[in-house]
Amino acid sequence: MKKLFFALAIVCSLQAAYAQKPDADMQKAVDKALSAAQDAKKATKAATWINLGKAYWTAYQNPLSNVTPGIDKNTFGMMFKERPQATQQVELEGRPYEKVVYSHINAYFNAAGILTIAEVTHPSVQGDLLGEAAKAYSKAFELGAKEKDVDPRLQEIAEALYNDGFSAYQLGDLKKASDLFKGAADASALPGCTVRNDDAAYNAAFTALQVKDYARAEEYYNKCLANDYTSEGNIYASLSEIALAKADTLSAKNYLATGLTAYPDNASILTNLINLYLATKEDPSKIVELLDEAKKAMPDNPSLYYVEGNIYTGIKDYEKAIAAYDKGIEINPNYDMTYYGKANVALKQADDLIDEREALDVREYKKYDELTAKVVEIYKGAIEPFEKCYEVSQIPEVKAAAADFLKRLNFQLRNEDPKFQAAYEKWNGIVTAE
Repeated sequence: MKKLFFALAIVCSLQAAYAQKPDADMQKAVDKALSAAQDAKKATKAATWINLGKAYWTAYQNPLSNVTPGIDKNTFGMMFKERPQATQQVELEGRPYEKVVYSHINAYFNAAGILTIAEVTHPSVQGDLLGEAAKAYSKAFELGAKEKDVDPRLQEIAEALYNDGFSAYQLGDLKKASDLFKGAADASALPGCTVRNDDAAYNAAFTALQVKDYARAEEYYNKCLANDYTSEGNIYASLSEIALAKADTLSAKNYLATGLTAYPDNASILTNLINLYLATKEDPSKIVELLDEAKKAMPDNPSLYYVEGNIYTGIKDYEKAIAAYDKGIEINPNYDMTYYGKANVALKQADDLIDEREALDVREYKKYDELTAKVVEIYKGAIEPFEKCYEVSQIPEVKAAAADFLKRLNFQLRNEDPKFQAAYEKWNGIVTAE
């Protein structure tokens, strides 16, 4: 599943009580440092640019003045002396928060009373303060500043941008989140910074894709790939979506083919590839040709046959699907997903028969009974692979899914034989216990 990658760095130490300085003082300090940087003589000195970076950073921090996420509401109240302008209950990502409005920030406290987001609504100085601070420090490095004086500052700036991006995402402003994640990625890639933030680049692309900024999404996903960051193959699936948005079917296929070969278990790649071939009315079995190349390199990898089985299941070629799953089981009898896939084929076949049965005329009762009997036999056949899946799997989610299917199948068959009623009670107990 494709998702935003979060690695939020929360600073919980309290360094000093809140003491915001006048905005005018912050603007004056930035203007003074900027004037020095624009002076031909002073601009050649690394110290000038370090001072400019410090001025931007101080102006950025001023509305918060050491108040950081992670503190409780009572502690915040003791540190933040300003009286609230308003308080309201809001919901973010399905969770309740108390939003407290101040002159320069909105503070969001979760249900436990912990400050989760401190959103600056009125910066002391307008503009891209963190971006400009990063450029200033990097310029100082190029002019001879020592790495120890620049690198920690650049990492600090990139981290602040990243955390602000996370907050913007939580608040539902995806465009702003993408801008901030992009800023974090760019800052971490500047000369003088020793730690590149690939998570920020991925998140910049991910959020850009959500707001249909395909150019940025493509650019930053490709930056990730250039740095061998693939998000377990999800980037290939996302790049295929971007290509399709630009009506570039060939590129979409190429991205998916490359991704499938490297990540044959990636559900997003497989789903996009099958849907693409179906949408273009091409033979999905061509995908198997890609898998054949992977099989040559990894002949003992049962997951490749699991993917092949899924492909054939998707186009309702159940016989070939079962053959693929059986081959995977032959290679590794302890690979849970091939059993799961084989059982799932049975359920798909039963669903098809049930659809056919429901479409019958009321007078076709004989045909109705015949189809019902077939469904019963298919359900019986699905029990063994689900049981084997449950037995060999080491993954709690897979075991839980198999147990739930076994509970439901035995419930459907409970009137066929007392053993199914007993089995239903057994699996119901397991599902309930889990």
